[in-house]
Amino acid sequence: MPSERRDVLHSWCVQADWDAPTVVGGAGAWLHLADGRRVLDLSSQAECCNLGHQHPRLVAAIRAQAERLCYVANAWGAQPRAELAARLLERSGFEGGRVFFTLGGVDANENAVKFARQASGKPRGLIVTRDRSYHGASYMGMALSGDSRTQSQVDASAYGVRHVAPPYAYRCPFGGQSDEDSGLRAAAAVGQAIDAEGAAAVAAVLMEPDAGTNGIVAPDSYWPALQAATKERGVYLIADEVMSGFGRCGEWFAWQRYGEAGRPDMMTLAKGLTGAAAPLGAVVLSADVAGRLEHEMLYTGLTYCGHPLSCAAGVAALAAYEDEGLIARSKAMGGELLAELERLKARHPVIGDVRGGRGLFAVIELVADRTTREPLAPWPQTPPALKALVQAAMGEGLSLATRGNLIILAPPLVIEEDDLAAALAALDRLFSRFFPASAEGDPR
Repeated sequence: MPSERRDVLHSWCVQADWDAPTVVGGAGAWLHLADGRRVLDLSSQAECCNLGHQHPRLVAAIRAQAERLCYVANAWGAQPRAELAARLLERSGFEGGRVFFTLGGVDANENAVKFARQASGKPRGLIVTRDRSYHGASYMGMALSGDSRTQSQVDASAYGVRHVAPPYAYRCPFGGQSDEDSGLRAAAAVGQAIDAEGAAAVAAVLMEPDAGTNGIVAPDSYWPALQAATKERGVYLIADEVMSGFGRCGEWFAWQRYGEAGRPDMMTLAKGLTGAAAPLGAVVLSADVAGRLEHEMLYTGLTYCGHPLSCAAGVAALAAYEDEGLIARSKAMGGELLAELERLKARHPVIGDVRGGRGLFAVIELVADRTTREPLAPWPQTPPALKALVQAAMGEGLSLATRGNLIILAPPLVIEEDDLAAALAALDRLFSRFFPASAEGDPR
């Protein structure tokens, strides 16, 4: 008989330790398991099911496209590909630009680097990224990432990548005295890194504007200052919107909260682009970058890039976000989510910080001592008590995502308000059970 445990390699785990339930269906924010249970998905799986599970518009779009045309190579035209590109350029305000479709987020980031180097005339130009970031698990993706899971796997310098410290206001590496100060110092550090190399040697800065599984949410001062620093030096700014796009952070794209002061030269997309109903990524290029490539050979290609089935799902996804008002809904519910997490923080000393809330994305950081901000476990280790909490949550029908000392909440944008409220109430009970505070308020 088929056995997933025996026959399949699973990502980001030791194979001998893999033990996960089998999902046989879903509806909205709920997953249906093979054993008959329902589980509320509080992470949108890999932060990608922004439209929930089995959204009828996506299913219908894929079915209809499959009956018309399943595949045509990227060298030929395809109606859903052209339609999706036009809609992305319109939603992002990148009129006059172009879209290059990929299979997912990592190859979007890789191709964005290619385009930046080619358009800038710096074929070996450096790419500046940051620590505690994630841009994919190919070799180039790992080089771009400052993630603890990837740094030991590749020599970033061999790929022309330099990392800088992150805009981590809660544990500011620059000694910032406030969130605003921390953000400005982090952006200034990027400018200093470019200056140290010489702007003529740097092709691009590639950063996440907001959400990421690293759990760092940059202060509002960071992204506009970063954009100004790159623009002043003539270096392209690439916004990795793979996770933060499509309503996750309360805007179509996270950089849009800053208006023109936040506009990048390129942005990379995936995940919510199709609501994960089909694999698809994209690089959206500004008119300036696209114009510089107009008469040059592009030495890049993917057999399935711009796949008609995936692009049809993307067109349907964009329509669903707009027609169902999900971008605005995420922003409103995100504020309510953050307010509720602040109430949980007041009740549970183990919660050192809560952040996010610009949309349906929030992070809970756990500490051993709130005053000193001592981590509950050294990064990136996950504390045993948190592992036990996650297991107990699954027993209550809640699926949680964690990294190290962090609980990352990123439910589908279609989650019912009552379901989210019930989940937060359950989380309150679980904190009391697994992290009972002493009379002195010591969470240990």
